[in-house]
Amino acid sequence: MVEPERREAEENRTMKRVLLLLNSILLSIGSAGGPLILRLYFIHGGNRVWLSSFLQAAGFPILLIPLVFSYLHRRSAATQIQKPKLVSIKPPVFVAAICIGLMIGLDNYLYAYGLSRLPVSTSALISASQLVFTACFALLLVRHKFTAFTVNAVVLLTIGAAVLALRSNGDRPPGESTKDYVLGFVMTLLAALLYGFFMPLTELVYKRTKQAMTFSLLIEIQIVMSAVATIFCTLGMLVNNDFKVIPREAREYGLGEAKYYMVLVWNAILWQTFFLGAIGVIFWASSMLSGIIISVLLPVTEVLAVIFFHEKFQAEKGVSLALCLWGFVSYFYGEMKEAKKQEKILKPETELPQTLSNP
Repeated sequence: MVEPERREAEENRTMKRVLLLLNSILLSIGSAGGPLILRLYFIHGGNRVWLSSFLQAAGFPILLIPLVFSYLHRRSAATQIQKPKLVSIKPPVFVAAICIGLMIGLDNYLYAYGLSRLPVSTSALISASQLVFTACFALLLVRHKFTAFTVNAVVLLTIGAAVLALRSNGDRPPGESTKDYVLGFVMTLLAALLYGFFMPLTELVYKRTKQAMTFSLLIEIQIVMSAVATIFCTLGMLVNNDFKVIPREAREYGLGEAKYYMVLVWNAILWQTFFLGAIGVIFWASSMLSGIIISVLLPVTEVLAVIFFHEKFQAEKGVSLALCLWGFVSYFYGEMKEAKKQEKILKPETELPQTLSNP
């Protein structure tokens, strides 16, 4: 009986690693591409903050595709007596997802407002503070265990992002008032604080729910969160008359009307990739790992901005990238050591060398 159980446990660990890797890739694509495509919208004449907030959550209908495939797979594998439910989310988790969705909607607005006012370097610096907020809330909410490697990674990633601010004044948008600049700073800081709270809170929901967490339930939670955030931002768009302004803004867009709508669509897709990857990493690993991945990609986004937007690549950006990669490697080295330690503790007795039996 031991051998089949070990084989099943090994298969589960392998599947968990594959899903974690997949969600990490989705998070990386969204984390690097989302800010770039949002910045592209603002650079060439877009100025609707509520619209850009709306786009960060409005791509959730694409999640219906994997949800339907998951349902069909469960249905084909189920018996005639026990048919799977199309929707598996239960009221307590549904209510929690609604509350988090409202937080995401507000966070989207704060982040979009800050990015519309601040240069990339300053925005990246302030956004990096979310890792510190995530670490603090992870300690308070989910009692996350900190090792020396985790603390080292947090310090290195925070310093690496802070280096980006050394020449942020030179990137300040020309003609912008001090009031708008300070307001953008405050909004981005609040966005980082709120997002740093949202990730451990989501992990807490996963841990406290009495439902068995499955892939389909994970998708359902993400759909509810994004739908609520979309409704929140839609109300803001209605109050701000964004829907009436969109056709005129499209005609006056610097890249042309057709590319304007392409930018909007890719905004929705990339940001949904980001949020799906984020909650997936939180589920398969922890909110701390999700925060680590987001932070290490901040200087990567800077490098991509140099390539696509022809921004200057100062030495500070190279130093920042090196520090963040160092912190990233430090975190994973610590996690590998911890995993090996746990594996030795949980190693079954059957794997231990057999001692000589008594005569």
